[in-house]
Parts: sequence; C-alpha cells; structure tokens
Amino acid sequence: MEEREALIDEVIEREWEQFQYVQNEGGRASCQDDHETFVIMRKSQFMNWTQELLESYRQDLIEAEAAHWNLLTEKYARMMESTAPERYAELADILPKRSKERIQMQEEMIAQQIRWEEDFAAKFPGVASTGRVIHTSEDTPWDTSIETYARGEISTYSDRTVGLLKKLYDQMAADHENLSEKTLRNMTALYGYESLEEAEKQQRARLER
Repeated sequence: MEEREALIDEVIEREWEQFQYVQNEGGRASCQDDHETFVIMRKSQFMNWTQELLESYRQDLIEAEAAHWNLLTEKYARMMESTAPERYAELADILPKRSKERIQMQEEMIAQQIRWEEDFAAKFPGVASTGRVIHTSEDTPWDTSIETYARGEISTYSDRTVGLLKKLYDQMAADHENLSEKTLRNMTALYGYESLEEAEKQQRARLER
C-alpha cells in the first residue's frame, strides 16, 4: 500500500511540476498556486487506477519531460478545440496526431464517463452542482465541461496508457460500478467529510438557504 501511495504522490508531483509551466492567455492562473486542491483533485482520480495504469502514466510524464514536452499544456490546448476554436486552430498542427482507431476508443470511454456523470448527478445533485457542467454542448470560453476536460486529458496519454484506462473503464462498467461516484467518494473523504452522503446532505442544506 505504501508503494502504491508513493507512486500516486510521484505522479501528482510530476504533473504539478508541468502544471507550473502552463501558459495562460491572461497570465498565471490562481489554481497554479493552489497545491493542496490540485493534490486532492488528482489523488481522488488516481486512487481508482490500477498499479499498471499508474506506472504507465508515470512513464508518459517521464518521457514527455525528457522530450521537453508538457502534457498539461497539451491537455489545455486540446480543450480549446471546444472552448476557444480560433486559438486551437493556431495550435492544432503542433499537437500529436491520434489515429482514427485511437479517437474511436477515446470517444467510447468518454461516452461511458458521461453516463457515469449523469447517473451521479441524478443521485447526488447537491455535490454535482459544485463541479463542472457535464456536456461539451454546455462549454463557454470560461466554463469547461467534464466531457471536454476528459477529452483533452485522455488525448494526452500514450496508446499504452489509454489501453489500460479502457480496460479499467470496461471492468467497472461490467461490475456496474460508477467511476465518477468512486472519485467523488475519494474527494469528499480527502476534504474531511464522513461520507459522500454527508457531503450531499450539507450541500443541499446550503442550496436551500
């Protein structure tokens, strides 16, 4: 368990280091100085990943660093295809190309994630209301949806990492587990709530005031 936690911490710190060099249109973003929130958000996700998947993504980060390529910059650039298409058009040619087969696999995964997000929002509307909107159709230049964020992030992974993530998605779907709910359970625990249900109760009370 300690080895796994150390691996998660290493992946997060490698991401954080790259995140520090992401250039924003309006200057440095406040979230780039909020290490605690970054750790909670990323750890909530990575706690669900298999050891093999974590090791694969760590290798992606190491290889990107060696090649002087920033995966976090690439992620946000890819999101601009929906949120800032004119700016994206200026960057598209320098981004790694993905095969049709790879894109199809990604879209299948994203569709599954959207189903999970919709089910979660129906079950825990209070907690869901504190996060991003779900669908790309809801994007604005200032508000990026879960769908667009997922598309941007998954597109940065190596084929090896995407294959392992697809395996995780397929297994969870077959077991009737909701990855989005598991991630939010991790997140609310890391924020100090007794349970996701308790976080939902408190958020609904705030919304009803």
